[in-house]
Amino acid sequence: MKPEVLIILCIFVGFAVLEILFTQFFRKPGQTRQDAWIELISTGSLMFVTQPFVLFAGGYVAFLLAPNSAGALATLPIIAQLGLLLVLDDMMQYWWHRLCHTSPWFYNLHRAHHNAEYLSIRVVYRNNVFYYLLMPSLWFSGALIYLGLGWVYAFYLVVKMTVITAAHCDVRWDAPLYRIPWLSPVMWIVERTISTPSTHSAHHGKHLSDPATHYKGNYGNLLFFWDVLFGTARITRSYPERMGVENLDEATTAQQLLWPLVPMPIGSKKPAERQADPAEQQ
Repeated sequence: MKPEVLIILCIFVGFAVLEILFTQFFRKPGQTRQDAWIELISTGSLMFVTQPFVLFAGGYVAFLLAPNSAGALATLPIIAQLGLLLVLDDMMQYWWHRLCHTSPWFYNLHRAHHNAEYLSIRVVYRNNVFYYLLMPSLWFSGALIYLGLGWVYAFYLVVKMTVITAAHCDVRWDAPLYRIPWLSPVMWIVERTISTPSTHSAHHGKHLSDPATHYKGNYGNLLFFWDVLFGTARITRSYPERMGVENLDEATTAQQLLWPLVPMPIGSKKPAERQADPAEQQ
């Protein structure tokens, strides 16, 4: 097992322990029987099939386009390599995530992530199996690894997954920090730089009428800065009363994981369009 994978696994386990100690990790509010299956299948398929395949395929495509360029960017300053990863991986993921909340077709690839009526590290990788297969940022990352950014990518990935896992964690680590007056300026910077439980839970909020809900924004993964830069940020330092999706018919495990191979239920298209129309929802 690669060191970065082991570190990410330890981080994931650490946050899982926190949720076990302080929340109902195995029995989340609103949890259904199918939730565990969706999370196990989507997480397993990503870690053992999709991500390795896409990173390899992205590198292979780069090799076909530039067969003599293996390691060509390895001599760049580390700050430049990190900049490339932030733009071609994290910013591209922001736009992919935003597209999936703008287009009804693409939203069906992402719906499983929001179908859970709870926020938890359990839903970090919860998506349709084709969601990550089509994600441009993973393909770009594979190309960058081929071009020589391998060990920098490993460091970057550990940091990114730490932030993403912490933002999904049901233990709201940012809440007590907001209550410390002298930390307020620091948190002002933090919440505009990286994703936090407050800003990301807003994206998972169920009801648009809830002032803390902003599911048509707060798309950032590692950097929340992209939301600030592109005008989709909402910062309230509060948390939605309920998580999930509204105005959508129920979908089976197979529909959530395997659409479009398994069609969505009849009648779900129109509500999905309402969910995906920013002009109507905001």
